[in-house]
Amino acid sequence: MPEPRAGAEQPATADPPGTAEPPGTAEPLIPKQRKRRRGSARFAGMVEEDVVPVVVPPAAVPLLPEPAPVSGRRKPRGARFAGAADEEVGEERTEPRVAAVGVAERRDVLQAVEALARLRKEGRSGEAHALLVEAASWAPARFPLLAQELERAGLGADWQTLLWEAGSLPAGRLVAAADELAAAGRAGDGQQILRQGVGRPPGEIGEAVLGLVAEGRHREVRVLLDAYVTARTPEEAARSAEPGPQTLVPLLLEAARGVSDERRRDLVHALRVAGFPA
Repeated sequence: MPEPRAGAEQPATADPPGTAEPPGTAEPLIPKQRKRRRGSARFAGMVEEDVVPVVVPPAAVPLLPEPAPVSGRRKPRGARFAGAADEEVGEERTEPRVAAVGVAERRDVLQAVEALARLRKEGRSGEAHALLVEAASWAPARFPLLAQELERAGLGADWQTLLWEAGSLPAGRLVAAADELAAAGRAGDGQQILRQGVGRPPGEIGEAVLGLVAEGRHREVRVLLDAYVTARTPEEAARSAEPGPQTLVPLLLEAARGVSDERRRDLVHALRVAGFPA
């Protein structure tokens, strides 16, 4: 077969892929996916109208203005403020416990605090102490508000006196006062009032527990005895079983087990010495 002569015209070949569009090619369905031709003479002067920009609405811009918080301060946003909003919610969650007191009760508390501050200023300590004793007998729901207002008035020492006086409350009200204080974020005060409440003679503790059992107030029984076996010696706890050993001994042992195995062993020994089988 003869070789082609030098300089002879070669047959035309197809353009490389991407350099020419074959006739009849369908337009793409999505214009934004077309490649724009750059640097070619046959596209010179053409406005790139076939490229449709995709507009993404800014998600960070709310359609309606965000309502301002009740406190008048906008909540902090952003990574460096992560968790700040939750902290504000947690603070607001404890406040209603203090604000849940009725209008009349709140007025009584504020008037009592004002009277106490006046008595302290005038040096009338006896009358001030009598007022605290009376306040200690109020409904347990008032205790968080009393603590708040006394401390706000600079009478923190009087709040400690009130806690001491409240330690002589009946067992049920004692536990209720501790519950109210703990719910208002004052768990330390709640524990203190329980420790002072279980400082009464062992026989009184036993009678108080039997009364709570008769009323079916088993949660209060557990709270009271937990504080009791923690704060008192095993020998004192054993003596408290005297009013009703069959009921009190198992309850005392259960409470001691919650403290530690060692406390339970010590209580078992003290009960046997006191003549109560354990």
